Amino acid sequence: MAGTRVTYAQRPTASTCDAQWYRNNHVGYAEKDGLRGQDSFRTFEEILRLAVSHNVDFILFAGDIFHESRPSMRSLHEVMRLLRMYCLGSKPVQFEFLSEAKTIFANTAFHTANYLDGNLNVGIPVFTIHGNHDDPSGPGGLCAADLLHTAGLINLFGKFSSVERIDLTPVLLRKGNTRVALYGLGSVREERLHRLFLNNNVTFYRPTECVDDWFSICTVHQNRVHHGPTSYLPENFLPDFLDLVIWGHEHECRVEPEWNSSKNFYVVQPGSSVATALSEGEAQNKAVALLEIREKEFKVTRLPLRTVRPFLFKDLILQDYAPKLDPNAFDIVKRIESICDKLIESEISKAVTCSSEALASELNVDASKSTSATEYECNENIKITSTQRLLPPVEPLIRLRVDLSGGFESFSGLRFGQKFVGRVANPKVRIRYLIVSHFKL
Repeated sequence: MAGTRVTYAQRPTASTCDAQWYRNNHVGYAEKDGLRGQDSFRTFEEILRLAVSHNVDFILFAGDIFHESRPSMRSLHEVMRLLRMYCLGSKPVQFEFLSEAKTIFANTAFHTANYLDGNLNVGIPVFTIHGNHDDPSGPGGLCAADLLHTAGLINLFGKFSSVERIDLTPVLLRKGNTRVALYGLGSVREERLHRLFLNNNVTFYRPTECVDDWFSICTVHQNRVHHGPTSYLPENFLPDFLDLVIWGHEHECRVEPEWNSSKNFYVVQPGSSVATALSEGEAQNKAVALLEIREKEFKVTRLPLRTVRPFLFKDLILQDYAPKLDPNAFDIVKRIESICDKLIESEISKAVTCSSEALASELNVDASKSTSATEYECNENIKITSTQRLLPPVEPLIRLRVDLSGGFESFSGLRFGQKFVGRVANPKVRIRYLIVSHFKL
């Protein structure tokens, strides 16, 4: 029977396992852009700060830590620096690792969990699978996440060497009376994975003791949306003993658990932490999730991300303004531009206001502490001080889709975009998507 969602009146501690799971981070995306270059690094740090401030037991990535399979030196350095700053420390790890580490980490250089290594001092263990952007390749089948695992900063699991079958052995964790079985399925080519499931060449191994007492989580990094007959992973392919599926790869943020009635498990889709495409799904408010598990019950808390760049995705149907707009009017182009102007100016004002309010809030905190630094601590054993303020960016991303059906005339997107250079984050890219003559809603 699947785990039950609950709302704790009082948060238990002795047997409650707290995990914070991440979305697709895509660290390094647009890092050479003058305005957006810091976006992925800033949000990655905010996520780690949230993990520390909520005193989580461990962190779970759903793949795509990096945007490139071969990240730049800067991206690699920033991720390593931040993981070392926030995840290493003297905080005692409260859960037991009950799996055979040599099996779980068989395809990595070090066959042990980093927090069990006597040479390392890990306060918050990080578990991750690889995604399609950091997919293993080349001699040895290495990926960027392998470097982080070898450095002792994360625990890479869900990596398989065989292309003919996949055997998923869970990471078994225990904290008090709570037992968690964590399955990881790193990114696999969609058609091949679909074929493996159809041919019964994917096996999920279950714990041999107290089999019904384990809260089973499966982390996958595949297409959830149907892109073709075999170019996605149907939820019904997954076993029904699972309690929760964490779905990576998809960028739309859907943190609220969704019930699959045919397989009796919940699905959570964290989405991405940085917009890598000007699509409607990327325009949703982004967040990470705090997962609290107590035996077979669980609770998901949405933690909004405030450093994500504002993104306006708007469909402008000019016929909705009829009869105010006459396609044959001599100044129709000017009037259409005026409508677009107002939408963009409104979004810019919202972004500026949001950033100003966040700064004022932090200044008030600083004044109360009589210090210019912001202090984050989860208990007496971990204390992190950062002088960098993590504020919402002022320049928003904009995408307008203008429906010209009805005889309306388009205008120069290049000329129009020059008005907002330095005030929006994507004037060039926005122009590409600004005018769409025909589209379906």
